[in-house]
Amino acid sequence: MPINYYIFLSVALFCIGVAGVLTRRNAIIIFMCVELMLNAVNLLLVAFSKMHYHAMSAAMPSAGIDAQLFVFFIMVVAAAEVSVGLAIIVMMYRNTHSIDVNFLNRLKH
Repeated sequence: MPINYYIFLSVALFCIGVAGVLTRRNAIIIFMCVELMLNAVNLLLVAFSKMHYHAMSAAMPSAGIDAQLFVFFIMVVAAAEVSVGLAIIVMMYRNTHSIDVNFLNRLKH
């Protein structure tokens, strides 16, 4: 499959994630859109890694593994982000009985 399909899919997923972050007020939906953007970047990294592997497989047998290791570390950090983010959202709900992020602006004053 050509790399153009992966690029188009990744850009589409990233744009959906950005639109969700900018337009939604629900903290859980914003959180899921951030995760969608991270997965779009991961997809693009793996696609470029695969393309690089086919171009360099004759010269270097371990080519193309670097981006996949980077994606693995991104997934580990995303898992840690999920645990911390959901804990923050649960504590926000316990204190305010709402997960609307606009409600947090009223807490400044």
